Amino acid sequence: MATLAQSDSSFQLIGSIKGEFSWFNVDNLNNIYVFTNTNQLKKIDEKGDSIAVFNDVKRYGNPFSVDVANPLKILLYYKNFSTVVILDRLLTVRNTINFRNQNIFSVKAIATSYDNNIWLFDEQDYKLKKIDEIGKSLQETTDWRSLFDSVPSPTKLIDRDNLVYLYDPEKGFYIFDYYSGFKNKLPFLNWTDVEVSGRNMYGFNNKTLYSYELNSLVLKEYKLPAFFGNYLGIKAMNGKVYLNKGDRIDIYQVK
Repeated sequence: MATLAQSDSSFQLIGSIKGEFSWFNVDNLNNIYVFTNTNQLKKIDEKGDSIAVFNDVKRYGNPFSVDVANPLKILLYYKNFSTVVILDRLLTVRNTINFRNQNIFSVKAIATSYDNNIWLFDEQDYKLKKIDEIGKSLQETTDWRSLFDSVPSPTKLIDRDNLVYLYDPEKGFYIFDYYSGFKNKLPFLNWTDVEVSGRNMYGFNNKTLYSYELNSLVLKEYKLPAFFGNYLGIKAMNGKVYLNKGDRIDIYQVK
């Protein structure tokens, strides 16, 4: 059972990146990925220097999700077209997969796997599946209806440190091993912008940052300070909090 540790929040501004961005994300190397107001996907470093650009973001409409967990393999998922576009570290297209061609018709959550394949949760078969870069099935769980009394509908999927995390805001985290075996469930409900970074699990709710230490099982709460003001997006990663303020991204170290 998790123990709750109250903590006074301490956020130190360590940098800002100028620009108008409609969306952003951060990988484990502190690279920042942004959608610009000209519909480009840009990869920039923590100083704001451009590393790569992808110009064909709108080919299938607006991406439903973008997975940047592996800096060498970025996944742009277009849910309405059941299509994922795979980019390399320079945001060059490596491949495109249409899930319908693999008889997979209902997917909300995908992620890069540790071995450079793709995890997805099939909402029709109620299974966590792994496919390769051309869409071939590699492994899958048993039907979740035989595992759980109430079947979750995960909105986020994360592969970190020998475990796969699926998050349903109404039910919490479901944790599997790399062989698709169910390990644990954590009932952290109604979190947004969830992430697993190092040995910490992050999420936000009601102007609060939650940080759950996976080794010690300690849950910390950081009230977001008033000086954060209004923001378009927020992300906790690598011990930092990133804020999209509309005209810039502010980067804070969490102490």
